[in-house]
Amino acid sequence: MMKSLLMLAVMFFLGYEGYRVHSLSKSGAIAAAVVGYAIYLGFGYKGLLILGVFFVTSSYWSKYKSAAKEKMEEKLAKGGARDWRQVFANGGAAALFSVIYYFSPASIWLIGFAVSLASANSDTWASEIGSLSKKAPLYIRTFKRVEKGTSGAVSGLGTIAALSGSFLIALISVWSLKLDILAGGIVFLFGFIGNVIDTLVGAFYQQLFVCRLCGLETEKRMHCGQRTTRIKGISLIENDMVNFLSGLIAAILAMVVLHFSFFL
Repeated sequence: MMKSLLMLAVMFFLGYEGYRVHSLSKSGAIAAAVVGYAIYLGFGYKGLLILGVFFVTSSYWSKYKSAAKEKMEEKLAKGGARDWRQVFANGGAAALFSVIYYFSPASIWLIGFAVSLASANSDTWASEIGSLSKKAPLYIRTFKRVEKGTSGAVSGLGTIAALSGSFLIALISVWSLKLDILAGGIVFLFGFIGNVIDTLVGAFYQQLFVCRLCGLETEKRMHCGQRTTRIKGISLIENDMVNFLSGLIAAILAMVVLHFSFFL
């Protein structure tokens, strides 16, 4: 019990440090502590290592050449510091699988945990690194060039980054969680598939708004001090929901594939 309380205190301290360096907002710091503690309950220090790799690398790429991304961020709902919605969008599925594993320690939940973080890392790397591409990305609904930061758009650099981000988490998972090659390959493949799902849902179902003053198409509900007008998408399907669903769906698909592979 004492060890568990000490770890909870450590999680809140790390959340505070994330807030202090502007990687997390106040709500994001609290959410990160909750997610971290949930993962510790299920997978201990090994799970925290994988979460830490995701958080550190994604924070690094978010800040890398941030000046070049300022114009793009006008289109995006997220800001520089992650709030609680963004933390749960990226780490909520992993925390859920960790808690389930804590009460029912079956290896299938471990795969769901690893895939959900591989998907989050793949999507974050694709967005942050892909935005630095010299060429404008292609919108998958029309295959026409669009502005950087458009949800549902892809680039060659972003795709390579997505594959690299998923591969890193798969590699760390194989090493720390003692996964075999098949399981590691599934984590890598479905981590990247999570990014693909994110792109598809972003293109077809995610909400998009337009500013009535400047005419900018954006994911933000407020721009130029006024509420924006929705021009596309389904209510409640915004960027954080897309991130959460893509990771969760990819994890479930991976668990289904792994489950049936044992019976082939």
